[in-house]
Amino acid sequence: MENHASDNCTAGSKDLYKFYFSVMIGEFILALPLNLTVIYLFIFKLKFWKSKSNNIFLFNLVLADILLLICLPVRAYYFQRGERRSNNNTICKSVLFLLFLNRGASIAFLTIISINRYLSVVHPSLRNPFKIRKRSFIISAMVWVLLLPLTIPSMLSTFECCNDNETEEDTSSFFRANTATVVFRELVFFTSVLLPFIILVYCAIKITKRLKEKTVGERTKLKRAVFLVILVVLVFSFCFWPSAISRLVLLIVREQNLPNAEEIAVQVYDGLMCLSYLDCLLDPIVYCLSSTKFKNLYIATYLPFLLKGQHAEHH
Repeated sequence: MENHASDNCTAGSKDLYKFYFSVMIGEFILALPLNLTVIYLFIFKLKFWKSKSNNIFLFNLVLADILLLICLPVRAYYFQRGERRSNNNTICKSVLFLLFLNRGASIAFLTIISINRYLSVVHPSLRNPFKIRKRSFIISAMVWVLLLPLTIPSMLSTFECCNDNETEEDTSSFFRANTATVVFRELVFFTSVLLPFIILVYCAIKITKRLKEKTVGERTKLKRAVFLVILVVLVFSFCFWPSAISRLVLLIVREQNLPNAEEIAVQVYDGLMCLSYLDCLLDPIVYCLSSTKFKNLYIATYLPFLLKGQHAEHH
């Protein structure tokens, strides 16, 4: 079996990976308190299980971000040591599993939130399954249950150096025997980005069209819906598309057997994956724009001085 740069756990440029380490630590330091304050509000203030269905989906989005926050210090630790991943197969594959589970859950719940808003404003007369609280719990549970088997291939068969402890012969026979697993892994990876993106863009176009048709009435609600869905599209594009494109380039370069190009592609891919972790910082913006009640509650609980400033302006 040929050796590939993406099979190697050693960082090609230690200085570059130390920079990636700094980025991930910065993301972790900013995102941890933000997500803890958010989850506190959902559990103790909003009591999400009793409130409207949208809060149930938003709470699941927080859970997905918590999964990411568990992984960031581990990944950052190895980057600081000049390693792309842990040489311990169990740690390496477990972290990859959690990272791809977070990615899948974040994409799924961002898409559900946008579809929910689309149905509410474009087809208000239709029965919206996402608005029924009990059904929201079932839908959320189904998302997590479906994600588990879809995420497992990222742990069982990976080109991201998790097979370093195996012999060359074992690894070669493993990949020959698991070509279907590899193809399935990549199919899931790229479909999970492309299909939701198409749905999000469709929702944004339809809600915007609905806003233009509405001359009076609920224009404020429609404007908020348009802004929310466009924001989700932007978050999605910024966090998930760059890493997906870089992964595609890496796969092509690897297939063409271009070692020098693959070394660069690996470093770019790892860097853009670091960029994708920003979703745990950007998601709280989605919470605030998705629910006026949540935004007001967050400001009242943690930033009350802003409310004092508003009251002073009114007087």
